[in-house]
Amino acid sequence: MLENPEVDTRVKADVLARIAGGADEVVVNFLRLVAEKGRAGELEEIVAELDALVAAEQRILDVELTTATELSDVEFGRILGRIESASGRKVQASRKVDTDLIGGIVLQAGSMRLDASVRGRLERLRHDLTHARS
Repeated sequence: MLENPEVDTRVKADVLARIAGGADEVVVNFLRLVAEKGRAGELEEIVAELDALVAAEQRILDVELTTATELSDVEFGRILGRIESASGRKVQASRKVDTDLIGGIVLQAGSMRLDASVRGRLERLRHDLTHARS
């Protein structure tokens, strides 16, 4: 690690500019600015935010589908089709398996969470029963 943070920042900016090689001048300047502001370690987050902005512009809904068991490609496609029909947007989805769900699905789209799992239903039932006695 270099002793002088200012020199370190300039070196990072130069390295990022060289990596960008034949890239557009705007891209090179952006990378230099990122490095000069000490934000080179945040490039992954910057890319993720840019991807989110592009998806919003293209009306793509990014979702995570969690199930108790692995879905076949046909089942996965059928569920995505239903989500696309309901949302009116193209869906880009990732899959995850959580054996604690018992059955059903959990759909996460941004801050919205739809829990149609057996575990979720049981938890809601338990909550309703414990609050009905009060």
